[in-house]
Amino acid sequence: VQLVESGGGLVQAGGSLRLSCAASGSTFSILSMGWYRQAPGKQRELVAVITNGGITDYADSVKGRFTISIDNGKNTMYLQMNSLKPDDTAVYYCNARVYSSMVTTLWGQGTQVTVSS
Repeated sequence: VQLVESGGGLVQAGGSLRLSCAASGSTFSILSMGWYRQAPGKQRELVAVITNGGITDYADSVKGRFTISIDNGKNTMYLQMNSLKPDDTAVYYCNARVYSSMVTTLWGQGTQVTVSS
């Protein structure tokens, strides 16, 4: 099973971006998926998470601005990011907990999001 991310880029403050993360591979079930981010010189932090049942949770810094969603039929997760701020600049990583023969945690390759002031 692998994760492929897309949708990063450069945007001005106040703008929007949508990130996608598609899971593909042999037979598996998604337990939960999430987005993490890592800014230069900082630790990786959780941005948002969603379970296969649709329960979501967000970091306080993005509540009201970011929306996480999942299309179970396409095994694809999205992160709609609105009202972006320069502090949102980071590499965003997709994360998934999946069950195949066992529970496995997967990471995407990361996608750069840069918000200019």
